[in-house]
Amino acid sequence: MLADIMSFTTTDLSTLTDAEVLARSQKEPELFAILVRRYEAALLRRARKILFSPEDAEEAVQDAFTKMYLYADKYHAQEGASFSSWMYTILNRVAYTKYVARRKESGQRADLEPEHYESLPDARAEFIEDLSIRNEVISALAKLPETASKILRLQFIEGKTQEEIAESERLSIPAVKTRVHRAKKLFKQAYDEQHYS
Repeated sequence: MLADIMSFTTTDLSTLTDAEVLARSQKEPELFAILVRRYEAALLRRARKILFSPEDAEEAVQDAFTKMYLYADKYHAQEGASFSSWMYTILNRVAYTKYVARRKESGQRADLEPEHYESLPDARAEFIEDLSIRNEVISALAKLPETASKILRLQFIEGKTQEEIAESERLSIPAVKTRVHRAKKLFKQAYDEQHYS
């Protein structure tokens, strides 16, 4: 796929962090292939869970990588957030947009799985769409207790399902739902305080 098309020559660039690769790729575009190789398989797995079509998933991942490159200057390392969180945020938006478009094209209505529906921003949370204020989101997450911040990052930024979170955190699914609900309230309070004060 994309990684097969892109190539670069290097002595040893494997020691560069993701953020360093992204920054350098702005002047050396061929280096972006490193990020593609590092994340393509994981992003494809996530896209397939949303779109259920290998072709649509592949297209969504390619679109997401394009946006990552175009919005590279919007990325800033934030406390409590990994580089992959930024990538998953972009992929989730691209994949959900494609999901809705495909349903409209076919004239069908299909309900999303509950964990997918909860991942979509509501009218008050449109800030996720705008990467320029992502820093405010990360800052609000950093103010939350670690358990609340972690559960929100796992579900809404990294795009994990509640079943995956339950398994990785050794919790029951009802416990995950409860933690997500409480964490969302804490997040809204922290975000409102920093945004409107």
